Amino acid sequence: MLLRSVRTVERLCNSASSSFLSSPSSVHRSSGGLRNLLRRATTGNVVGSAFSAPASRCCSSSVCVSSRNEDELRSEFTESELRRFPSRAPATVRLVKSRRKARRRTVVGAAETAYSAIELALDSVVKIFTVSSSPNYSLPWQNKSQRESMGSGFVIPGRKILTNAHVVADHTFVLVRKHGSPTKYRAEVQAVGHECDLAILVIDNKEFWEGMNSLELGDIPFLQEAVAVVGYPQGGDNISVTKGVVSRVEPTQYVHGATQLMAIQIDAAINPGNSGGPAIMGNKVAGVAFQNLSGAENIGYIIPVPVIKHFISGVEESGKYVGFCSLGISCQPMENAQLRNNFKMSVEMTGVLISKINPLSDAHRVLKKDDIILAFDGVAIANDGTVPFRNRERITFDHLVSMKKPNETALVKVLRDGTEHEFIISLKPLQPLVPVHQFDTLPSYYIFAGFVFVPLTQPYLHEYGEDWYNSSPRRLCERALRDLPKKAGEQLVILSQVLMDDINTGYERLAELQVKKVNGVEVDNLRHLCQLIEKCSDENLRLDLDDERVIVLNYPFAKIATSRILKRHRIPSSMSSDLLSEQNTATESVACAA
Repeated sequence: MLLRSVRTVERLCNSASSSFLSSPSSVHRSSGGLRNLLRRATTGNVVGSAFSAPASRCCSSSVCVSSRNEDELRSEFTESELRRFPSRAPATVRLVKSRRKARRRTVVGAAETAYSAIELALDSVVKIFTVSSSPNYSLPWQNKSQRESMGSGFVIPGRKILTNAHVVADHTFVLVRKHGSPTKYRAEVQAVGHECDLAILVIDNKEFWEGMNSLELGDIPFLQEAVAVVGYPQGGDNISVTKGVVSRVEPTQYVHGATQLMAIQIDAAINPGNSGGPAIMGNKVAGVAFQNLSGAENIGYIIPVPVIKHFISGVEESGKYVGFCSLGISCQPMENAQLRNNFKMSVEMTGVLISKINPLSDAHRVLKKDDIILAFDGVAIANDGTVPFRNRERITFDHLVSMKKPNETALVKVLRDGTEHEFIISLKPLQPLVPVHQFDTLPSYYIFAGFVFVPLTQPYLHEYGEDWYNSSPRRLCERALRDLPKKAGEQLVILSQVLMDDINTGYERLAELQVKKVNGVEVDNLRHLCQLIEKCSDENLRLDLDDERVIVLNYPFAKIATSRILKRHRIPSSMSSDLLSEQNTATESVACAA
């Protein structure tokens, strides 16, 4: 079948039109069946490998070499070159022949890769239809309008489907359709890891699993290895294959989860709808397509197998997503010789300088600011913060930390005041003071006397628009990005808006300020603020805000005004469901004790 396809390529090369040359670096096509896909994959479009010739050379030379004679090969060299080196002409012809044969093997190899990817994909890759509704952080008691989106996924062992977290984020309803079937099946989201942008779906309907095969996870591909991305991108309804090569392997910012994890850059086009589809190398999965580079052409990223395995193993062991560990420190490179001398580093020593430590991390117990981290688990850290990775490649040592399981320990070698020390540090996922994302959960809020209190989150700041960094309140933005928590459960509670009423007239300009104290008691989080206000026994309620601003309310009148304001604005409850359930639990406990 494959040899017959290659001969077809040979027959078509002489009459190939310019349309075959329009996409020399990638291939993107829909399938009308296995035979149609294979025919397209072997008629000149699959030339994405960096080792193959450009498309124009491929069609005119590398495939059709068998139909050209020695005189035609000689004609590619100038007459002056042949006159100057007449004895080398036969050798030159042999060299050209060998190069063209190598190019022909590249095209055949590309066709085999495409054929293998398509054959595996037909019984494994599925199309996912999601209906989602995101929270409205400006009006936290209601959701935004629902929207429909589509993505891809593939079957993994255990009758599960792996896809991207952003494909099913804030979902209300999920359907899955397999290749060649008109039927959509209801799916449930078993686990979601928004940091690593992965999710697992399960389908109870046994009919769906008939004829479905799972894909096996492979290894991290080397640079310039060919991969085929399979999925259902926009522009069509059928399955599609995009071929490219590996360009780079390094930690990359995951857009969805705003985290830094290892990713693989490829030159295959990854478009909306491709998300969640497998990147196949040979007969195994090399990664999961999840994002592209905005403003660039044919630069896509796939999630590598180590990140996928870390996510899946965590779900299998604990039944839920466990997250990725962090050492809880911020570091500075030690590339300046004067800086190294100041910290008494010898010539052979390399490492990074600790500039900040998260108080909630175990590292805070043993490490100190201005310590030099020399090695992590016996792996020496360079002055730029990198460690060896594969063949002559380097990667930041954060990757070693992120691949640890929660509560695992690491041996950290540090230099302190010119003396080397070794510490055993327990690692765990750490939550920032201001959450970066809050998918699949409703925002918390508390309303009293028309004052709407919410915890500060980045999604709240995103309500200021795409340029939220510049358009949101500067003080809140700086705290969201820089401040660290001082104790567990801490939140920055802000007064987000004032629902106007007689009770709060004159306070409307105090919105977007942090609430520091309630009746002289420092506020730990929104739950604590709710408790302090609800249990107030004084006639007056005092709130201390940022900038030394003060709010004073007559408590009995404010309680009455709250009900009036809620009714006027059609707000179902004065507090979010999470605070309401805890308050009901506390009330029941008091009743039982009585």
